[in-house]
Amino acid sequence: MKPVLPSRLPDVRAWVRSAPGTHIWLLIIGITSLVIAGATEGLEDFLLHRTSSNIHELDEHPVSALLISGFWIERPRSFLLYVVLFELVHANVERWLGTARWLLLVCVAHVAATLISQEIVLLAIEGRQLPRSMAHVVDIGVSYGLAAAAGALTYRVPTPWRWPYLVALLLFFGVPLVSGATFTDFGHAVALALGLAAWPLTPEGGPTARGRPTDGS
Repeated sequence: MKPVLPSRLPDVRAWVRSAPGTHIWLLIIGITSLVIAGATEGLEDFLLHRTSSNIHELDEHPVSALLISGFWIERPRSFLLYVVLFELVHANVERWLGTARWLLLVCVAHVAATLISQEIVLLAIEGRQLPRSMAHVVDIGVSYGLAAAAGALTYRVPTPWRWPYLVALLLFFGVPLVSGATFTDFGHAVALALGLAAWPLTPEGGPTARGRPTDGS
């Protein structure tokens, strides 16, 4: 009788190689989560604020703030949840779009959602609707990229499941937006909109697809 585990290992390796960006990103998040989990309270607070893309950090060093903030999560115990979400969303979108287009979508969404949401915070501070301490708020995580990828995945979901999936997405991100939205909720809405606007990046919506002859031509 052949052992079951070795026969499955090639499938696992093939899956990881098919979405290298997703799994490298997960590996880095796993490492940073271990750092946070093992840090003292003071060091954890320092790391979370220093790696945030909040107004203060964006003003001091915008490029590194935008880059580094995408590799940390605030609660290490949530890492396993992110593993599941990355495998269900990011890995499938990366395999479908290709690593380059997937990475373009995720990076644009992360940057745009961060800048727009922090601009909202800045305007609220200047209008005295939020305290000035919000300029130092912890703003890290990978949820903007996930929201964009989930939006793009809409075009991959087959009918008749596509429309229920889209409705579920709109409710998930839309309900918080209309019921006491935070700056993060605005960022998620921006990222989702960019994902839904990513049709030209998909194989069906790209130049190759538009130039492809239809059946019977």
